[in-house]
Amino acid sequence: QVQLVESGGGLVQPGGSLRLSCAAFTASRNIFSIYTLTWYRQAPGNQRELVATITSTSVTNYADSVKGRFTISRDNAKDTVYLQMNNLKPEDTGVYFCNAGRPLQYEYWGQGTQVTVSS
Repeated sequence: QVQLVESGGGLVQPGGSLRLSCAAFTASRNIFSIYTLTWYRQAPGNQRELVATITSTSVTNYADSVKGRFTISRDNAKDTVYLQMNNLKPEDTGVYFCNAGRPLQYEYWGQGTQVTVSS
């Protein structure tokens, strides 16, 4: 089993920045490095949407709406994935969830962290 804990959310003005972190807690050593890691978000009344993904070989993919503004990265030594969010817009508001696992095999979810972009 893997527990994912997100942090770093909060209230920020448009144009501001936040860095989200998602730490994995597991009894299995070195398992984090094989995971594909993904950030999703969900705004009120909307479906959960993919924001950014990083594979075990650090190949990244982004939603069109965040390209050029968000950066996903991973630190396997710390079992942590990050989402650097710059030039935030009100439409980036939502609960951000961390997902880790092997696609089509198994996955784990964090509890989410709230990001609010408002003046």
